[in-house]
Amino acid sequence: MYDQLRDSMPRWFSRYIMHFEATIEDAVREFAASLPQGSLVLDAGAGEARHRNSFPHQKYIGVDLAVGDSQWNYSGIEALADLEVLPFRTDSFNAAINIVTLEHVRRPAIVLSEVARVLKQGAPLLIIVPLEWDVHQAPHDYFRYTRYGLRYLLETAGFEVESLKPVGGIFRVLSRRLFGTLKIAWWLAPLTIPFAVILPLFDGVDVQKDSTPGYLAIARKKATSSD
Repeated sequence: MYDQLRDSMPRWFSRYIMHFEATIEDAVREFAASLPQGSLVLDAGAGEARHRNSFPHQKYIGVDLAVGDSQWNYSGIEALADLEVLPFRTDSFNAAINIVTLEHVRRPAIVLSEVARVLKQGAPLLIIVPLEWDVHQAPHDYFRYTRYGLRYLLETAGFEVESLKPVGGIFRVLSRRLFGTLKIAWWLAPLTIPFAVILPLFDGVDVQKDSTPGYLAIARKKATSSD
């Protein structure tokens, strides 16, 4: 539904309404721009490898189990694999991304530990996870994450968290929920759409942002004690 909404809107307006998706696009591009040319980058849970074009100067490797969405084309990924058992050598990647994927794995702690294993020491990870989000890619949709749960999982897996921030607050959540009502009652559009458009303007009022569409974090693989 949200892809259809985005495609039917002017780009500037879709970025305003689809704030979480726009933030993801921007974050991935900024992350890619921060990496040296020629870096080997793992996209753990690549799906249709939609982030490949953000890494024109790096070597992008997309990995997915290809069970999430039956309508997707998984032919563009480099490796069909379970994220719990990545088919790569230890300390082989310069960076990794894990974008709204961790909710789709049954054992997220193992997945993050495996991502850490294949990263070189000090290598960065960009990870984005949902909190207030609809069920999607059912039945492979298992978890939602608070900032505390995500930090715990990252640190337990061997990462140091450099930054962890919410992507919008409760007014962004409410706006998205109102758009979500159109899936079950499209005739409510004249009532819901005006409020859905206005609510994000109040996002700055919510300072704590404990109710958020999701979180964005940058973490780095810790160096071993022998170094």
